[in-house]
Amino acid sequence: MATKKIPKATAKRLPIYYRYLSVLLSANKRRVSSTELSEAVQVDSATIRRDFSYFGELGKRGYGYDVESLLNFFKGILNQDTLTNVALVGVGSLGSALLNYNFHQDTNLRISAAFDTKPELANTVKSGIPIYPASEMQKQIKEQQIDAVILTVPSSTSQKVADQLVSVGVKGILNFTPVRLSVPKNVQVQNIDLTNELQTLIYFIKNYAENNHDLNFKNKLATGLK
Repeated sequence: MATKKIPKATAKRLPIYYRYLSVLLSANKRRVSSTELSEAVQVDSATIRRDFSYFGELGKRGYGYDVESLLNFFKGILNQDTLTNVALVGVGSLGSALLNYNFHQDTNLRISAAFDTKPELANTVKSGIPIYPASEMQKQIKEQQIDAVILTVPSSTSQKVADQLVSVGVKGILNFTPVRLSVPKNVQVQNIDLTNELQTLIYFIKNYAENNHDLNFKNKLATGLK
């Protein structure tokens, strides 16, 4: 079941469902409806039911979903019972922040190794994580059998580093650089462009907020004229 092919959009929502179900179980909530899930995770109930339908009958009509059973199911789908080691390449300001963030506290993910070109960082330990010189990256990733890497290197070197990672069997890259990497089809890349996300947010604030303000003003004006 864990290898069942589902749409990527659905796959991206599974961790969201898992986290909320964990919150519900901690609050001793025994069952939940798709409507309740929808309000909590901001995904419409029809989409939730469709997402769940890819895995068979997970709930009962008129009853909803058993929280504990559903949580355990998604725990298996997301391999939450198995600790997954990932590597970090690039220990700059952003990379250091990610090292300080304890993924393992809430998930089955752990940064087990980091790499950087700066000599002063080589063979040191930061937040309990060993930092290796960049020259040892391919050797260590292969020996530690790491499949996923977080990439926070300068844009000018991102493609070169990605090529090196692919050459030693890395199957997934969380890319924090603005460069869109060229990788084989069997390698998954998730792009996280913080600048782009912030610019998009500012655009929404300026445009949608102003539109809403204008609409509210027009509604008040129309009401006052009646």
